[in-house]
Amino acid sequence: MKGRQPTVTILMADDDEDDSMLIREAITASQLPINLYAVSNGEELMDYLYHRGQYTDSSLAPRPSLILLDLNMPKKNGLEVLKEIKTDPELRPIPIIVLTTSKAEENIYHTYSLGANSYIVKPMTFSALVELMKTLGKYWFEIVELPLAVAGGGHEQKSNQSSAN
Repeated sequence: MKGRQPTVTILMADDDEDDSMLIREAITASQLPINLYAVSNGEELMDYLYHRGQYTDSSLAPRPSLILLDLNMPKKNGLEVLKEIKTDPELRPIPIIVLTTSKAEENIYHTYSLGANSYIVKPMTFSALVELMKTLGKYWFEIVELPLAVAGGGHEQKSNQSSAN
């Protein structure tokens, strides 16, 4: 995350409390400067992104630099959410990684056709999950170039830009 911003925001949507807890612990164990926000269903995810309901205070629901999306969620599933996000010009640039237990070929194909950036089957061990979080952090926040709106295009990023000119 060097050269980008000191801490990045990841929004995780997963209805399985155990999986959410393990992912949170894996991020902590990976020692990455990540603020993880979690929602438990697709409707809550969209409320977070649109600052509706309990997420009207945008300081408590910052724009994510990355979304980790489970497919099998109540109220609005991952495919519905993915389609909604990728058809909204304001939200479309946010990278979405589908992180799910499903290995079904039709799910893989469908998520990519809707605009997912990656499809990852949840690892079976905690150590593999920690390694996955380290790899995701390095790839998405150190290697690839993200649009400013995704990579922390707030005043902090702009001031870094202006001092470089």
